[in-house]
Amino acid sequence: MVHNLSKEHSLVSNWVSELRDINIQQDRMRFRRNLERIAEVTGYEISKQMETEDKIITTPMGTANCKVLKDQPVLATILRAGLAMHNGLLSFFDRADNAFLSAYRKHNDDGSFEIALEYMSCPPIEGRIVIISDPMLATGASLVKAIQFIKEAGNIKELHVVCAIAATKGINTLQNAIPEATIWCGDIDENITDKGYIIPGLGDAGDLAYGTKMQK
Repeated sequence: MVHNLSKEHSLVSNWVSELRDINIQQDRMRFRRNLERIAEVTGYEISKQMETEDKIITTPMGTANCKVLKDQPVLATILRAGLAMHNGLLSFFDRADNAFLSAYRKHNDDGSFEIALEYMSCPPIEGRIVIISDPMLATGASLVKAIQFIKEAGNIKELHVVCAIAATKGINTLQNAIPEATIWCGDIDENITDKGYIIPGLGDAGDLAYGTKMQK
């Protein structure tokens, strides 16, 4: 299932427009904050689908029967671009466990690239809900590889993928490889370049959030 949060106008579509705007992008703090806000709203929407249980809470005036999450999720992200969205999810799922992966495009001399995944720090995930964030779902290659790496650590009960912008090709790739994933995105674009960048997209989310990097 795919949820496009800009399909109907909301604050999400406003934040997406600012992420895309070449002038507003010059403000790195605003760029990161917009990624965080999209993730926060998405976390709220995901929470509606999560199982709850009744809990008796003692107040200064008596007791109240409240609904609380039955289980806390595992929040995963791909370094470094995913950190802002991860922080947004963590501000809502503030008791969640966390997983971090390093996946990047290793560029070749001919202009092609491959996905290098060299590190993962992950809590026990057997039978748990996993929410993985990455701002850009372009070709889908890095997310598929990261999810497959996580799944080697245990059987996931439920999987949610959170991104700011998704390309149709990336969505199809992810659905074919990981059909059980539910995809949440701020908006969907139809095209990507030969180098795997989304059009119109917003550019390199990691560079815009944290500064340009050396390519290796």
